[in-house]
Amino acid sequence: MSAVHVTASASARDQRRAAAGLIEHGYHSGDRVAIVASSSSEYLGVVLGALRVGIVPVLLNPALTRRELTVLLTDADPVTTLHDADLIRLVATEHEIDLADAPLARPMLYTSGTTGSPKGVWSGVLEERAAAAALAEERELWGFAPDDVHLVVSPLYHSAPLRFAAGTLLAGGEVVVPGPFDVESLAATISAVRPTSTFVVPTHLRRLLASSDRPPLGSFRLVAHAGAPCPAPLKRAAIDAFPTGSVWEFYGSTEGQFTACGPDEWLARPGTVGRARPGRRLHIEASPLEDQAAEDQIAEKATGVIWCDAPEFARFEYWRDPVRTAAAWRGGAFSVGDLGRLDDGYLFIDGRRDDLLITGGVNVYPLEIEHVLLEHPDVRDAAVFGVPDDDWGQRVCAVVVAEVEPDELATWLRDRLAPHKRPKEIIRVDDIPVSPTGKVRRSRLAADLGLTVDPRPDPDPGGC
Repeated sequence: MSAVHVTASASARDQRRAAAGLIEHGYHSGDRVAIVASSSSEYLGVVLGALRVGIVPVLLNPALTRRELTVLLTDADPVTTLHDADLIRLVATEHEIDLADAPLARPMLYTSGTTGSPKGVWSGVLEERAAAAALAEERELWGFAPDDVHLVVSPLYHSAPLRFAAGTLLAGGEVVVPGPFDVESLAATISAVRPTSTFVVPTHLRRLLASSDRPPLGSFRLVAHAGAPCPAPLKRAAIDAFPTGSVWEFYGSTEGQFTACGPDEWLARPGTVGRARPGRRLHIEASPLEDQAAEDQIAEKATGVIWCDAPEFARFEYWRDPVRTAAAWRGGAFSVGDLGRLDDGYLFIDGRRDDLLITGGVNVYPLEIEHVLLEHPDVRDAAVFGVPDDDWGQRVCAVVVAEVEPDELATWLRDRLAPHKRPKEIIRVDDIPVSPTGKVRRSRLAADLGLTVDPRPDPDPGGC
């Protein structure tokens, strides 16, 4: 698949046409429109066109199984669901309408918590003044400009890749979509296109820097990375490989953004993810812990739950879930439950959300996978955990108390879970150890069982 080049003018036309088509179908500001499609110029046109008239796209991964999609679509209750062919038809019309200068909403995306059940992140529709402020904040922080050529590496149904691509187009720049991630084609695209910016996860960085055909990297002014912890050796290698000052890290979530960190800041404080973004303030609050040893460790490290005071335009709620929404907010500050510590205002992440695994920059929630495993009639108990992996960051593994062979169980999972959620190794055990309070301690499970885990071949993680 050859790279697709999307200019600001061509995308603006697509946006005006897509918005016209959606309104002609009777959709209005505040309506939700689900999109289950691959990354393309049409994808960008329809998403931005909808947002600039206040229609909210619900962006879903097309690799999800029918069963997984049904759960999310039932919850989102969109007025329609659009696939690739629908996007092409929407931008093919000749009817165009005027649009707001800035997106009037954020796409609705799904994220899960420790319960493993999906949560739609809903931000509603903004007034034009608030929308302009949100756009200006992103443009000022990342320096989007008309001469930018932004390279899309991860799928556009994830929040960060879409945000950087949209920011570039709205500033008058060009976006290049090379297709599904492959390090050889990525290297060839960089050589041919000479991009000025990109967003990647650490897995992308590792594979690009290890490539025998590493392209010239001198054209980049911005290489932003997030989505998973970046090991210090890889971070130093990236800072050395790309132009001075270009490698930036940020910490955020589907719900909202917390920090940004330039390379000089990281070199001065290795491991930090930076200071609070403009207009935000961070603070740490001690979290309830399972045992005294953990409490002592937390006190020593001054670690706790990360809270972020955010601008009014950055507020969100969990779709039709006031209980979870109330738990996430205290006044103007929100938290997603991650653990960290502050040192002179610089944030260090000491633990992601409880039980969250991050593989290739993609969030995976063990409880969701365990629920599916336990639906098999021959599985009595199951626990899912992560094992450190030099390439993926973590790889997903499972132990089961079962009368079924692991290979048979892996085959059974293929129709029920997306590739990035399927365990790379399934191990049968007689019993799964738990803590004194009856909880599975996933971070210690491999060690508790004395396991040495060999990975299966890894599927495409799908990006960040």
